[in-house]
Amino acid sequence: ELPPLRGRGFECKPDGVTYIASITGKIDMINDKINILPVYEVAGDVDANMGNIEFRGDVIIHGSVDDIEIRATGTVTIDGVGYDYPRGTPFRRVAADFQDRYPDDILLVNRDGKLCELHKTLDRDCALRLVTARDVPGIQTYERSAVFLMIKAFYDVAGPENVDRLSVDYSLSRSLFLRAQGGFTLDQALLDRVEARMREMSAAALPIEKRSLNTDDAMELFRREGLVHKAQLLSFRVNSHVNVYELDGFVDYFYGYMVPDASYIRCFGLELFEDGFVLRLPTLKDPSRLGDFKPSLKVFRELHSSTQRSEALGVSNVAELNNAIAQGQATPLILSYEAMMEKKIGDIAAGIAARKEVRFVMIAGPSSSGKTTFSHRLSTQLRACGLHPHPIATDNYFKNREDTPRDEMGNYDFEGLGAMDVAQFNEDMVRLLRGETVEMPTYNFKRGLREYNGDTLTLGDGDVLVIEGIHCLNDAFTQALPRESKYRIYISCLTTLNIDDHNRIPTTDARLLRRIERDARTRGYKAQATIKMWPSVRRGEENNIFPFQDSADMVFNSSLIYETALLKPYVQPLLFGVPRDSEEYIEAKRLLKFLNYFLPIPGDNIPKTSIMREFIGGGCYHG
Repeated sequence: ELPPLRGRGFECKPDGVTYIASITGKIDMINDKINILPVYEVAGDVDANMGNIEFRGDVIIHGSVDDIEIRATGTVTIDGVGYDYPRGTPFRRVAADFQDRYPDDILLVNRDGKLCELHKTLDRDCALRLVTARDVPGIQTYERSAVFLMIKAFYDVAGPENVDRLSVDYSLSRSLFLRAQGGFTLDQALLDRVEARMREMSAAALPIEKRSLNTDDAMELFRREGLVHKAQLLSFRVNSHVNVYELDGFVDYFYGYMVPDASYIRCFGLELFEDGFVLRLPTLKDPSRLGDFKPSLKVFRELHSSTQRSEALGVSNVAELNNAIAQGQATPLILSYEAMMEKKIGDIAAGIAARKEVRFVMIAGPSSSGKTTFSHRLSTQLRACGLHPHPIATDNYFKNREDTPRDEMGNYDFEGLGAMDVAQFNEDMVRLLRGETVEMPTYNFKRGLREYNGDTLTLGDGDVLVIEGIHCLNDAFTQALPRESKYRIYISCLTTLNIDDHNRIPTTDARLLRRIERDARTRGYKAQATIKMWPSVRRGEENNIFPFQDSADMVFNSSLIYETALLKPYVQPLLFGVPRDSEEYIEAKRLLKFLNYFLPIPGDNIPKTSIMREFIGGGCYHG
């Protein structure tokens, strides 16, 4: 049985399969909905004798037009109310009419479930949602546009002939870390001049113009301008044309949307930091002020070290990764990176073994960081060092369901420390530390109860507990344990591979792709469900994990340079399954466009011990 058609301008006959148009017009398909749109058609010429034409819909004139005004209008529905605008009206004008209703600048519009830049024009009746920097696509657009403005200003101040390389490396404490190389001295005085140039262009409202170029022409343009990384990236694109942006004569290629002119970018700052500098930006919560810059130096140094490892392998961006794949070098690259990761895990185990007082190895990190596989691999290396690791799951110390606190929405808050029986955990761990035998609990998630089934544990010489959980870096969770008895590890997928020097890959994207595949394989979740719950997952991380990352003795980066190419054939079909009329489709479409930059890698030669096996399956620790 066929599902009924959705849309307007037609009616269904009693047989349930025959549809008849109720108006004369044209058929338009928008987000799996069929609409019959009104059309006013004139077979011949029109002139003053006929008079001006005003029609809500399309106007088609088959002859000449002389000395009359033709006004074709469309209805824009915003917050359930319809407003008439002439066809061809830029969305920027519509946004201006509604700006006073929003505390922050309108940066994009969502037209019938599709994001559009403000220079786009009204060409049909539609529903609009106005997007500001308090929306994820809006703050992404702000960041991207600010990067473009900064790059242009840097070239203006330093002189294009003096800039060898300017790269946006990674996100760091609500800011972006960049490195610059060339014939200049990178100091705060230079950055102050760059910032002043940015503000000058913002005050002048210099336009950011989008245009389409033949791909070969774009590649030649970027080679000529010294942006070889962009030319290399485009060489793996199958499209005949690409969209580029121009700001005051400077042309660049970006993955994603832009604001219409520089006046939208007003909140930013530049500061010298370590061997580069940071572009400070506002946050989703408050786009009117800069986010606090309180970087984790341990995370930064791990990012820096990972970048150096990638560059040593000759793969610092997607173009170089694609080139290695195209040249048949994927397997050596995979094995080399896996070997470097195994060496790092071995070094961590050796460090733990050298500290004889350590009995508790505490592991925490955000979702989809590969904590489970890492724990297994670390345990293997600890055994190689002569220790006897025992896994402890902190989930077994959840409070009984009836005692679990609720959040502001009335739902159980399983993420907060209040959901854990901290007192019982500490009592059991202290007893183990004293050499006592302890009956260990098991949490029954179906019943919402902690149960005791006779499982006991006693710590002897060389025994260590490997404990994984959200709160393992929080001293409040292990308050009764001596500091010297704990070795704390923060693990996260800290992506350092970027699309090109000016288009970074957020670490959250890498983790989301991992989770989409794992949720589909192990839980039967559709990509739409994973995308829908992701903001809630991120809020839990912001509250319970990230504030404690600097308390770790070691930061471990679980990102693998090849992983997005590996995940592409797994995740791509799942993302195509997200319904076009759902709220999650915009994010699914963004991820699909992102995956298009990568050549795929088959999973055949991925080691069975790899962290990626936790997500794609087939590992020796997982099914």
